[in-house]
Amino acid sequence: MLVELFLKKFLEWIEEDIPYVDVTTRLLDDECYEAILLAKSDGVVAGLNILVKVLERFGFEVKQFLRDGEEFSKGTILAKIRGNVRKLLMLERTLLNILSRLCGIARLTRVAVRKARTVNPKIKIAATRKTTPGMRLLEKYAVEVGGGDTHRFGLSDMILIKDNHLRVLGGVENALKKAKKIKSFSHKIEIEVTSIEDAIRAAELGADIIMLDNMSPREIESVIRELERRGLRRRVIVEASGGINLENIEEYAATGVDIISLGMLTHSVPSCDISLEVVKKCED
Repeated sequence: MLVELFLKKFLEWIEEDIPYVDVTTRLLDDECYEAILLAKSDGVVAGLNILVKVLERFGFEVKQFLRDGEEFSKGTILAKIRGNVRKLLMLERTLLNILSRLCGIARLTRVAVRKARTVNPKIKIAATRKTTPGMRLLEKYAVEVGGGDTHRFGLSDMILIKDNHLRVLGGVENALKKAKKIKSFSHKIEIEVTSIEDAIRAAELGADIIMLDNMSPREIESVIRELERRGLRRRVIVEASGGINLENIEEYAATGVDIISLGMLTHSVPSCDISLEVVKKCED
């Protein structure tokens, strides 16, 4: 199913890049050539398993050397592609844009997960909804490939009460009471808080997940100690979010939170440098 969804998106992106005709590839004949996908930076493979299937739908033969989730270094050949050179060069930039971005997300996620788990082996590193429009499914997939948690895919997945909801609803207590009245048994309730008092109140009122927003590690430790003191810690999942990066992620992980969510995994990730290089004309 993921391949079918991706193919539909891919065709839309190709249409964006070629609204009428590729005037440059008109210079070429419909001949068979071999090409390689070459890594020019380190990374983690993500999306290649799906792209191979898409390329095969376009009539290409692909020999894949690395699978999604495997790490690669600069100079690694990820795959060899054989087929119509005109068609390949039409697809080149779209293909590389997607693959480079997904590999970058997977790499950053893996770095974050490894750093956090050096001090908290059970912690989950989660993505957010700060994704590129039209790319969410693939970007969340890349986070998963990198060892992270996808968090919710969309607004239908769970009740997540944030700062603006709280302003309109008049605070934690009223928001949670209303949420309990409308929620399905299949939905969890998560609430964003910015103080120890609201975190404790949310736990007492039955929130499933408490998101500690933009709190310092010391403040988070205070919340967890107070939850433990009151016998509430096991009743809630504690998530930290806001102001967390690769430089301080270990400090946050060491507080004992269950989840760290990072918007940076998808909204400001550097893409891996991957190129497509035509190597030679097919010999048979």
